[in-house]
Amino acid sequence: MAFHAPVNYLCPFCLVVHGQEHAQVYTRQTDIVYRDRDLTVFICSHQFPTNHGHTLIVPNSHYENLYDLPTALGQQILSLTRALGLAMKAALGCAGVTVWQSNEPVGDQTVWHYHIHVIPRFPNDAYLQQLADLEHTYHELPPELRAAYAERLQHKLRINEV
Repeated sequence: MAFHAPVNYLCPFCLVVHGQEHAQVYTRQTDIVYRDRDLTVFICSHQFPTNHGHTLIVPNSHYENLYDLPTALGQQILSLTRALGLAMKAALGCAGVTVWQSNEPVGDQTVWHYHIHVIPRFPNDAYLQQLADLEHTYHELPPELRAAYAERLQHKLRINEV
């Protein structure tokens, strides 16, 4: 198994799940939507303008990628992904969700901690066009707006459905 994190890698997602805020990490604790013993969900610090509410699900233990992830934890992640998608539909009124997960440099992984994106989708949101123009369309959402989206999702996330 090949790992790609540099030596002495400061993992931003490990900091988030351990409740630490750091100057090099955009995510704040107010971005947290859900946390249990194994998983944490938070609002992504950077968003496309037509897809606010974009979240990440990460395991609380450090696994670099899909190949390193225990199967049982992957099953928990998929169940939580389903519950989060339903919460997005209820809280944000989205018409669907896109679930995205990348592995290794060639797969466009940029953070060396397994994570899965759950992105609210709306009719005519031009998501794929924005993705193609990432540099001009993907910007940091201010912390106060991220906190508001986190709160909206918290109210609709029904963990008993997981």
